[in-house]
Amino acid sequence: MLEGVVVRTPVETSRVLSELTGQRVLLKCENLQRAGSFKVRGAYVRMARLSEEERRHGVVAASAGNHAQGVAVAAKNLGIHAVVYMPTDASLPKVAATREYGAEVRLVGSSVDDALAAAHQHARATGAVLIHPFDHPDIVAGQATIACEILEQVPDVATVLVPVGGGGLAAGLVAAFGHLAPHVRVVGVQAERMAAYPRSLHDGAPAAVEPRSTMADGIAVGLPGQVPFDVIAHGNAEVRTVSEEHLSRGLLLVAERAKLLVEPAGAAGVAALIAEPHSVEGPVVCVLSGGNIDPVVLLRVVRHGLASAGRYLQVRVLLTDRPGALANLMLDLAEVGGNVMHVEHVRTGPHLAIDEVEVVAQVETKGHEHCAELLDHLRRQGYVLPDER
Repeated sequence: MLEGVVVRTPVETSRVLSELTGQRVLLKCENLQRAGSFKVRGAYVRMARLSEEERRHGVVAASAGNHAQGVAVAAKNLGIHAVVYMPTDASLPKVAATREYGAEVRLVGSSVDDALAAAHQHARATGAVLIHPFDHPDIVAGQATIACEILEQVPDVATVLVPVGGGGLAAGLVAAFGHLAPHVRVVGVQAERMAAYPRSLHDGAPAAVEPRSTMADGIAVGLPGQVPFDVIAHGNAEVRTVSEEHLSRGLLLVAERAKLLVEPAGAAGVAALIAEPHSVEGPVVCVLSGGNIDPVVLLRVVRHGLASAGRYLQVRVLLTDRPGALANLMLDLAEVGGNVMHVEHVRTGPHLAIDEVEVVAQVETKGHEHCAELLDHLRRQGYVLPDER
């Protein structure tokens, strides 16, 4: 059904992750899929199975971006009118791409859950068919095709790490591997700030969590879908959580070492390996679920990842307010290889004496050891670090 609609995305070996884990690690590059994510698979399968009468009424969807684009591409291929509700703060490139693929975009609410409520209301009012982002058997079936490709590309795969939001992708893999290769272990990964699955699996039923901000907006879903939850729970799949720090480090590693652009949600599996390198059996396949990221968000995430990896340090120093003091600080930072990127010079403040200034320097560094060396050098030179005073 999907032949000619989706591409068979490549699998790339990651040497750096293989060395980190002691296992063979490969990346399944769904970030290179049509519309930039795996979502077109499920959307097309769901919509291709609609009756002619259903197609005449059109479809409606809700998404932070990837499902929106998948629905738009599928609708264009099938000649179906599509309306897509997206949160008001959805990534501008994702909104623009969805419109360019031919869907009518409506912005509403502050979360995917708000957009989904609006989509339900639209479906009731117009008769349009709701194309749910994850809670439908056809959506799960479409995502399951990734498992078939992985088995062809990595026949000896033992573990698959997959990002989890509502659960459609993970459920598709669990169902497919359970049927085709029961020995393969599927490990879902959620952002710990929006992790509904661990509690839901513990309680035995989908349980909502309060919305919280996370850079991984593609998997920021407050309530698991019943259909994928049942598949994941029945398949005894594990779901882990990862911090914002590990998400940013995962994205940075994939960009630097694999030369691939992914969004934070797409790097969740890599983040899990960075957080717990020796916790899975190899060969390991990490599904890079999407690559649609706003360049502005990318800049913030990369800077966050650089700081987490010890490649970027913000130094606060108190100086005596006299000529040459700032220049001497810059020379001392340079002496130990610190590359100053930005300087803020503060002369007044409630915590400053009349003859003091505070300098905040953003410094490019070479890792955690270099950061420690730089700070030790400043202390030896007699500088006062306000956080230590």
